[in-house]
Amino acid sequence: MLEDEPLVFDAGGGGGGTVLRAMPGRAGAARRLPSGSAPGFTDEPAELTLVNDLQEIEPEVRRRARGIAARLSVPKPRVDRGRRRGAGEYQSLPYRDGSDDLDLDRTLEVLAERPFPDDEDLIVRERIRAPRSVVLLVDVSGSMRGERVRTAAATVGALSAELERDRLAVIAFWSDAAILLRRGEPVRPMELLDTLLRIPAKGLTNIAFPLQLAAQQLAGVPERDARVLLLSDCVHNAGPDPRPLAARLPRLDVLLDASGEKDVELGRELARLGRGRMRTVRRYQEVAPALSEIFRP
Repeated sequence: MLEDEPLVFDAGGGGGGTVLRAMPGRAGAARRLPSGSAPGFTDEPAELTLVNDLQEIEPEVRRRARGIAARLSVPKPRVDRGRRRGAGEYQSLPYRDGSDDLDLDRTLEVLAERPFPDDEDLIVRERIRAPRSVVLLVDVSGSMRGERVRTAAATVGALSAELERDRLAVIAFWSDAAILLRRGEPVRPMELLDTLLRIPAKGLTNIAFPLQLAAQQLAGVPERDARVLLLSDCVHNAGPDPRPLAARLPRLDVLLDASGEKDVELGRELARLGRGRMRTVRRYQEVAPALSEIFRP
């Protein structure tokens, strides 16, 4: 039975491949299994993990990622043309239908050079929503091996491309976890996909630990701009009950892989407690519409 606290690894390049380095100290706890889950055993070493020698990304997975991306339509943060306090910061932008707050100084500067202006030469002030802060949690445990982890990786590649202008973090997890991208770092979708696929699918599934790490990534972010997306079969069999942690997040959505072993009830409850949505997928072709539904306003 798991008695050690889970380790968090940091992804980094090394010798032309991916290296996961155990970060100093331990975080979280994995001392009790949640009620209703079978006991789990592991002999995984808590040490440096090198995955340089694993095979390169499969052409089929790249094709799958492109297919998901082509179908994906994640709604962007809205421009708020109202004057609601706290909706975002004012920015000066070219005129678009519906805005009536003229930035007179900026407009006069433009008119000085263009005495016969077009509509877009008028400069208005609009509130712009701050970029979203999104944390993607990707299950790479033993129950998500093979075809399922390839679909999860392709989903991350496609979704990170769609969200590259947001503040994105990506965490892979099993009984431990690896931070592949910290919030605010530059997003390189295909590099993320490659790194994720080079992590061997192994071990038990501790959903509580990545939820805790997600909360740390979102510390200080306004709740309206923060959300977590869990990609998993939700077969939780290591670590404490994840439900209390889900309830503390600003928002938690669940994309549940139902193509094999799964725990639909837990996935649904995590989404409910996290004030989010759960969508199930059985084939990778279903991923894009499910994500578009999850991210709709």
